[in-house]
Amino acid sequence: MAPDTASAPADASTNLVVSRLRQRLPVAALGIRCSRTPEIARIAKASGHHAIWVDLEHSSIGIDAAAQICAAALDIGLMPFVRVPEREYGVIGRLLDGGAAGIIAPRIETVAQAEDLVAACRFPPLGHRSAIGALPHLGYRKLAAAEFNAAMNRATAVKVLIESPLGIANIDGIAAVPGIDIVGIGTNDLSAELGVPGDFRHPRVREAHEAALAACLRAGKPLAIGGIADAAYSAELVRRGAAPFLMTGIDTDLLLAAAHERVRLALASIETSDSP
Repeated sequence: MAPDTASAPADASTNLVVSRLRQRLPVAALGIRCSRTPEIARIAKASGHHAIWVDLEHSSIGIDAAAQICAAALDIGLMPFVRVPEREYGVIGRLLDGGAAGIIAPRIETVAQAEDLVAACRFPPLGHRSAIGALPHLGYRKLAAAEFNAAMNRATAVKVLIESPLGIANIDGIAAVPGIDIVGIGTNDLSAELGVPGDFRHPRVREAHEAALAACLRAGKPLAIGGIADAAYSAELVRRGAAPFLMTGIDTDLLLAAAHERVRLALASIETSDSP
């Protein structure tokens, strides 16, 4: 779906996810780790999701499959993100050219790393993304280079993931980097590196969350805090100012849960039929 760029201010994002989060409207996003065809994007759309994110950090999904899923998502009005492997900025241009509308970069720890990420995601003058003539995001329309680059810079969302104590220590500077749209906290990794794996309510983890909330408030950037299995604590963080970026699950987890339930129902039906 091509964004409406005609009336957008020069620096305003036209990405649906960024726009919703800035208005504090919820975004439901489905993670993709085992699916390989565009059908998963249609399932996400049919189930009410606003976005998908293809996880290339923790899967063997190839660039071609990821791009096809993302392009299909664009066609049906979903915002497709891709989480790239750590520090692999070279793959970003290929994913964005193929149909991704947002990049999630794991384990960003310094301002310099955040700036490298922006450079990979943005066309000049905001970055160093390589020129290309037409993209699915704009309906393959041919535009003047300056207009095309500006439109794609507005349409592309860049999200950093803070997953370490060093990242938290540098979060003020990272959040303030021009071209970063969303800051995320990967609480699973962060809690492990803080020495309290999985203890989301530990004072060290809560202190890190508070530091991130304050930094993103100062920078005016949405903060998405993920990796928390405790729904009540997640809701508390949203009330305290975290963005309502709701990761509803990963396709592998959902498939496993559904398979368990089908087996339970099948066995229960036999037990019922065998009852005297």
